[in-house]
Amino acid sequence: MELILRAATEADIPAISQLATDSFIAKFGHLYSAENLNAFLAESLSEAAIAAELANPARLYRLAEADGRLVGYCKLGLTCGFPEHARGANVMELKQLYTDPNATGMGIGGALMDWAMGEFSARKADEVQISVYAYNDGAHRFYRRYGFDKVADITFRVGEHIDPEFLFAQVF
Repeated sequence: MELILRAATEADIPAISQLATDSFIAKFGHLYSAENLNAFLAESLSEAAIAAELANPARLYRLAEADGRLVGYCKLGLTCGFPEHARGANVMELKQLYTDPNATGMGIGGALMDWAMGEFSARKADEVQISVYAYNDGAHRFYRRYGFDKVADITFRVGEHIDPEFLFAQVF
């Protein structure tokens, strides 16, 4: 599998929305009522939500393609998402790193994370934050391999449901 990383365009919005929805449902869908899940998907992962984020100059997307199809993406926040926990002066955030649920373990996450870390470095981030579901042990291990560790207990809203999250961060 040859993996190609590239910038996102408006034409990619439907594919990003579909991949994000499929990935979120595969990993977390069983945790929520249909009402809460549908509210979250509409608010955060719909084509309209993706379009708004893609147009935001404080967001940066990178897509991963293999065999001409989208297999993953990451979204960076170029501003601090959790200022109450910031320890740096130029804090940025890894907002999302999603892969096709059928392509997990193929190096897609690592390739996107390597790109993200390069972007944070090039933009002179002195701290990077990541919100991670408290019970997603695989994600905890993944981010720890990149030098991140838990710095705070936070929450994440899915509809009216409140999830326990960990804020992982790394200071450079």
